Amino acid sequence: MAGRGARGRSGGRPTLEEVAARAGVGRGTVSRVINGSPRVSDATRAAVEAAVAELGYVPNTAARALAANRTDAIAMVVPEPETRFFAEPYFSDILKGVGAQLSDTEMQLLLIFAGSDRERRRLAQYLAAHRVDGVLLVSVHADDPLPDLLSQLEIPAVISGPRSEHETLPSVDSDNYGGGRSAVEHLIARGRTRIATITGRLDVYGAQRRVVGYREALVDAGREADERLIVPGDFTEEGGRRAMKELLARRPDLDAVFVESDVMASGARQVLREAGRRIPDDVALVGYDDSAIARHMDPPLTSVRQPIEEMGRAMIDLLLDEIADRRPAVSRGLERRQVVLPTELVARASS
Repeated sequence: MAGRGARGRSGGRPTLEEVAARAGVGRGTVSRVINGSPRVSDATRAAVEAAVAELGYVPNTAARALAANRTDAIAMVVPEPETRFFAEPYFSDILKGVGAQLSDTEMQLLLIFAGSDRERRRLAQYLAAHRVDGVLLVSVHADDPLPDLLSQLEIPAVISGPRSEHETLPSVDSDNYGGGRSAVEHLIARGRTRIATITGRLDVYGAQRRVVGYREALVDAGREADERLIVPGDFTEEGGRRAMKELLARRPDLDAVFVESDVMASGARQVLREAGRRIPDDVALVGYDDSAIARHMDPPLTSVRQPIEEMGRAMIDLLLDEIADRRPAVSRGLERRQVVLPTELVARASS
């Protein structure tokens, strides 16, 4: 058996094909191991790593990228204004998970905002030039053209939450339905009878699922979902304020509110206090995300915890997998491509 640092068959540096032959696997499998793809068994990974060590194979990053039309860069695209990105902990937590999962790879991460028409046009030109190997799309609305553009350009992409139940792109999401349901079940268990909700933007599928969870929890408890107790928000603090004012005007007798983001809950809390409503004595309050905002509110906010950093890590795993295996989705099937992570209700003093 050849020792470490052995020459390849040609007398030069060992090649990817020679590593594959030594490990008894295909060239694509070696590529997946080197690029950190999760779609490799532990035994196969060990065999490839042993062959790499025995032959002294050193990946030529520049040559590999050029030959494979690779850039060794991925883009995290946020189709929202920069102000929202920096105001909401959700985005920074996703970014933290993405960065942590990329730290052991050779990939560079680009952060791109596409919240305006001008930014979207510029992004489309950039992507058309194939300057990145893949794209993470965070905060995608139902009518967003970017996912279809990526499909047309055949650029590997993963989105943070499907656009609908018929999503064709790989996605990573939390259990929004289960999260909405657990929030309402908690409030019912606390004896609340007039439970309102402030929704997120309803062109976001995850927000729709939270509302479904809210409705079904009420119905299963033998209660009617009163439409006067459902007001749409937009995931912003000011949106939470506006929606809370509308709810108090519609149903001043409400005794609980499930607010579908912690940021909106902070705005709703301000309005409740201005109206002289005590939390939780008069009105119980539950948020969503379990961000730092929830822990620092007065009183501390009961909230549905999303594993946001874990979602960022899972998005990277899926995207590296897509990059390593560029066959059309129809030939691979849709298995393993829709990842849903569990949520957890964290009870605090607000409810």
